Amino acid sequence: MVMKKFLNDPANLTKELLEGYTACYAEKVKLATEKIVVRANPKPKEKVAILTLGGSGHEPALSGFVGYGMLDASIVGDIFAAPGGPVVYEGIKLFKDYKDIILVVLNHEGDVRNAKMGCMLAQKDGIKVHQILTADDIAPGLDAPLSDRRGLGGCVPLIKVMGAAAEKGLSAEEILKIGEAFNQRMATLAVTMKTATHPQSGQYISTLPDDQMEIGMGQHGEGGGTGPVSIQTADQVAETMIQKLMAAVKAQKGEKALLIINGSGATTHMEMFLVWRKAAQVLKDAGIDVVSGRCDEILTVQESAGFQMFLAILDDDALEGLNAPADAPYWVVR
Repeated sequence: MVMKKFLNDPANLTKELLEGYTACYAEKVKLATEKIVVRANPKPKEKVAILTLGGSGHEPALSGFVGYGMLDASIVGDIFAAPGGPVVYEGIKLFKDYKDIILVVLNHEGDVRNAKMGCMLAQKDGIKVHQILTADDIAPGLDAPLSDRRGLGGCVPLIKVMGAAAEKGLSAEEILKIGEAFNQRMATLAVTMKTATHPQSGQYISTLPDDQMEIGMGQHGEGGGTGPVSIQTADQVAETMIQKLMAAVKAQKGEKALLIINGSGATTHMEMFLVWRKAAQVLKDAGIDVVSGRCDEILTVQESAGFQMFLAILDDDALEGLNAPADAPYWVVR
């Protein structure tokens, strides 16, 4: 198999992509160190800093959401790998003089382990760090324990809501309360038709027959979904997925919702719009008001063909946060 990607030395991939990204958006972001992306124009230290960590290879996530109204820093690991604990600590230490620090952690073993290590190192230095864990993947089942549920693209709208609260000057406790309320009523489900190749090894991260898809496959090719099934129409897939998500967030008639279709890397906007259309129709028929929507590539998996469908029920704080100004390279609200 010949991998078709525009690369240089795979050993330098993370370093070079971050150099390119920060140079391209130099008016918004910069490199604090080789693997820590921060705002070009930092927020006042009298406010709470919002940080996150995660592997590269999912661009624009997560560094694409560093900017006004969202993240203060993204601590980056190598391709599909969490940054080490000492690197997480290095990122935390940059914000030791801020009012407080909140670290958004996606529920993956490496992310959780290294976030914990970084926070322990910070604590030894007298730096207090609050954490919020996202585990929005419902593929393991609605009754699955939190430890079995992965963090997927739902971290990004969560960061938008919490980032807006931080810009208002709220305390860490107030921001966490808003964030947890959003976190408890958000859910994501993924579907894959074609998996990706790892850009450093050139190997497929998983396999699927050409005429099949899988609902619930993880963003690194992990199992836990429905298993391979024949490819369905956009409407069929949308209805299956949105019904599961509605049950997960306990959507009720009269509530307001955010609906996002997050392309995995090789899915066209045409396809995303078809899926969003049907999912929104199902929500409308159930009496749920879709007040905010998005079809875009937010958290990708290289050239994987598929998407993540995200649904959140919005309270007043979440709706205010989503509509608040933001100016990150890949999420702008005027």
